[in-house]
Amino acid sequence: MAKRDYYEVLGIDRNADISEVKRAYRRLAMEYHPDRNPDDPNAEEKFKEASEAFDVLSNDDKRHRYDQFGHQGVEGMASGFNPFANGAGLHDILNNLDSVFGDMFQDVRHSRRRGLEERGSDLQYSLSISLEQAVKGDKIQVKIPTYRSCGDCHGSGAARGSSRTTCTDCNGTGMLQSRQDFFFVQRTCGRCRGAGEVLENPCEQCRGQGRIHTERELSITIPPGVDQGTRLRLSGEGQSGLRGGPPGDLYVEFSVKPHKVFERQNNNLLCEVPITFTQAALGSEVEIPTLQGHVKLRIPAETQTGKLFRLRGRGVPSLRGGGRGDLLCRVVVETPVKLSSHQRELLEELESTVKSSKRHTPRGSSFFKSVKEFIDRITPS
Repeated sequence: MAKRDYYEVLGIDRNADISEVKRAYRRLAMEYHPDRNPDDPNAEEKFKEASEAFDVLSNDDKRHRYDQFGHQGVEGMASGFNPFANGAGLHDILNNLDSVFGDMFQDVRHSRRRGLEERGSDLQYSLSISLEQAVKGDKIQVKIPTYRSCGDCHGSGAARGSSRTTCTDCNGTGMLQSRQDFFFVQRTCGRCRGAGEVLENPCEQCRGQGRIHTERELSITIPPGVDQGTRLRLSGEGQSGLRGGPPGDLYVEFSVKPHKVFERQNNNLLCEVPITFTQAALGSEVEIPTLQGHVKLRIPAETQTGKLFRLRGRGVPSLRGGGRGDLLCRVVVETPVKLSSHQRELLEELESTVKSSKRHTPRGSSFFKSVKEFIDRITPS
């Protein structure tokens, strides 16, 4: 396949100066560099093509001959420029590019060395708390299985008096190259595992890992207003990093235990208040439990079962601030049981007086009236 015009490859005009040539190549090299596109074979070809064009157009003599005679004029000089030709490794290629672009590829060249350090894993911890703790907040001590930085090597993984050395198998690049027919294949160095450095004398305490397994006691502050499934992130409280890497984070997920009295509905609390038949009919004042203490609730006369009373500000505080919910009290009228003979007589007397007047049971009268009308409609005349 015919080679593309070098100016077209770099996307520049034929009278572009050397600074424009460098800028164009810098952009393409950063975009198509093999280390940035390990799974894209086309990227490596485009990188080679751009490197070949830059090799010619950045050299005054080669560029002059190319402008006069085209590709044939520089064939002997460029030799079909291949970044991996003549046994040149990626380490050598990047050093040559550094001479032109300074530290442009510094992050690429040293990324594998940085790979020796590894960030610690994030930890997940489930914490079961009471409703009182969820509403009021609390501070508790927990023990978390984790890793900590090795005290003998201070997290480096190297024994005292020793340090990391450049891997001799890959010369610090973290990659090995081999030739297969007309292609050069790169693979991760097995000795240093792509880090570019090895530990000749690893720490005996942590076996070169830079951390050891332990159980850590941690104080966790429960913010008021947490709910079932709320997650709290504690930065840097996760597992220690490998070989001096930064620690991970700890994620605490809250589970709120069921309460005997209260049921939570968002930021409101719901409770059932049992009252007697006479309290519902005549009215009364009852004592209501709240998470802040007991309060008095006035029950008006003729209260029906299921009626809700709202005590404002007696619920759960908002986790993000901005007030708190309410306490909703649902009245449940209890039917008396295990009546004495005298109590039964009194109720029977009351029933006879109530039954004779529809105004005492408006809902019941309305219900039976509706039932009668329904039966009349479906019964054939």
